[in-house]
Amino acid sequence: MKAIDPVCQMEVDTASAMWTSEYGGQMYYFCAPGCKSSFDKDPQKFLSGEGDHDHHEHH
Repeated sequence: MKAIDPVCQMEVDTASAMWTSEYGGQMYYFCAPGCKSSFDKDPQKFLSGEGDHDHHEHH
């Protein structure tokens, strides 16, 4: 199954995702530890659509 990283909008395979967070009773999947860290600091920022979608330096 695929999920979308809420920080960078990348597609993540939920079966092999190494970085996850639970927030508001929902599981979120991340492509890298930096995205997870950003989300964990301020989940609402990314869930409200105000996140920084151009921050990626590891791709």
